[in-house]
Amino acid sequence: MATGVLCSREFALCLACVLLAVPLLVAQDPSSLSLEHYSKTCPNYEHVVRTEMECAVRADSRNAALMLRLHFHDCFVQGCDGSVLLDDTATLIGEKKAEQNVNSLKGFELVDKIKQKLEAECPGTVSCADLLAIAARDAVVLVGGPYWDVPVGRLDSKKASLDLANRDIPTAQQGLVTLIAKFWEKGLDATDMVALVGSHTIGFARCANFRDRIYGDYEMTTKYSPISQPYLSKLKDICPLDGGDDNISAMDSHTAAAFDNAYFGTLVNGEGLLNSDQEMWSSVLGYSTADTVSKYWADADAFFKQFSDSMVKMGNITNPAGGEVRKNCRFVNT
Repeated sequence: MATGVLCSREFALCLACVLLAVPLLVAQDPSSLSLEHYSKTCPNYEHVVRTEMECAVRADSRNAALMLRLHFHDCFVQGCDGSVLLDDTATLIGEKKAEQNVNSLKGFELVDKIKQKLEAECPGTVSCADLLAIAARDAVVLVGGPYWDVPVGRLDSKKASLDLANRDIPTAQQGLVTLIAKFWEKGLDATDMVALVGSHTIGFARCANFRDRIYGDYEMTTKYSPISQPYLSKLKDICPLDGGDDNISAMDSHTAAAFDNAYFGTLVNGEGLLNSDQEMWSSVLGYSTADTVSKYWADADAFFKQFSDSMVKMGNITNPAGGEVRKNCRFVNT
């Protein structure tokens, strides 16, 4: 088990101070979302999205992770409003060049393709934000993960926020208290955080985001186990000290193409690729998150159930400013 039980009181006080300083996001009433929102206006919308996702994942299983990541990064900035999809224009600065998005967010062409199919089926009806929520769910299912019903009815924002994207999206180098606070700000607790970060079971990371980890405390968190040395050597080949920033490695070294609970095993073994992930198990402050990591490593069903619930919870974060249904996900309507 991770250490840090003796620090529980200090951690609780520290976290309480941080959370008191963090304003909770004021979202639209989630009851504005429903499973029947498109029942009369576009009854086949889920089939359209599912068909395109099946083709995309069959062509390259990494497309599943790309769509899941897009939905996550969308919801963490202004709520789930499709703002992450907006291109820069003369009058709008988008979020694609944010620190955690540039050179890493992909899948925009797949979104374009799905949107074109939806517009052909039901013009001006299904929002880009709903497209992302449905596609993320289908992505998980298509690589072996759980199914959940996705309430729909989100609107697409007419604005984006580069500043909020740089501030609100978690980074690979942040510590546990900061990460918990960022999730808390969105109305998500530490259990939601551990479950949602479990999506890294199908994720890939750039060398620039894990270089400090593998040349830093990686060996210490693995307790200098000789079993971990071959994997560490492989990672250093992929990610040298200088150069290769865009080289990638799977965050789940065992079953990168399958959505399962194996990722939590890498954390228990001290082999998490990202510092932010390993913190959930190895941090001296991680007494509660470590228990959750251990639980999900031992019980895949428990992980799947919480992941589904947390995805719905995150997906219910809507932009209180409202919006529109974009015809093209890259641009606001004119």
